[in-house]
Amino acid sequence: MSLKLMYITNNPNVAKIAEDSGVDRIFIDMEYIGKGARQGGMDTVQCHHTLEDIRNIRATISKAELLVRCNPIHSASDEYCSSKDEIDGIVASGADIIMLPFFKTATEVKTFVKLVGGRARTMLLFETPESRDNADEILEVEGIDEVFVGLNDMSLGYGMKFMFQLLADGTVEELCNKFKAKGLPYGFGGLASLTGGLLPGACVLKEHYRLGSGCVILSRSFCNTSIITELDEIEKIFVTGIDGIRSFESECAKLTANQLEENRKEVVLAVGEIVERISNK
Repeated sequence: MSLKLMYITNNPNVAKIAEDSGVDRIFIDMEYIGKGARQGGMDTVQCHHTLEDIRNIRATISKAELLVRCNPIHSASDEYCSSKDEIDGIVASGADIIMLPFFKTATEVKTFVKLVGGRARTMLLFETPESRDNADEILEVEGIDEVFVGLNDMSLGYGMKFMFQLLADGTVEELCNKFKAKGLPYGFGGLASLTGGLLPGACVLKEHYRLGSGCVILSRSFCNTSIITELDEIEKIFVTGIDGIRSFESECAKLTANQLEENRKEVVLAVGEIVERISNK
């Protein structure tokens, strides 16, 4: 098993480098409705990409899939078009997969699936406490192709201090087990370098293998193109970083259930220490 690696960018040059380096999905992020209010003051990525970005990336990539995150289900207003018009535009611009964020109920998911209408694959982003509470009903909706757990917003919804608390407290595992029971491909969270991040990526990657995850987002800190702008340097980071991830995945695939369980325990301890440090600041 190799994880499908996803990277968020609307830059065609970066998208081509990512694809050639082994990224499986280029991720266009059109979500902005309500996002600023939810994540205000956080060091998170808020992109507000456009239909033109989808078309530009569609024309650039040939092997990687094109994943587009739309806005939550909404009606038309003076500020934005309806979900129907938005999704129609995303489909027409060439998306392979459309991701629905920040839903809470099965009704929203049914609306989303109906609006996509089989013209692209559907992916649900479980990132609200309500979506977890209603997961059983939501997963009964026909027409869901994939699912993903978003740690940033869900941890905010629970008032947590660190997004990987959801991994340590069993929330991610609970949802993954539900997805697995439905036979749906699933993934969760973001991955920096194997050694970078408050919680080292190597520990997180082992948890993906323990939980049977099939995809992960390469986080901004994997290659922050707002800081690193030289294409040669970007290419070097991608080639080296993805080669490292794939090599480590080979090691993860050989780990026993006991070894993966030991890593889980280490993650729980590490997350507890991180939360304590954050709380004491």
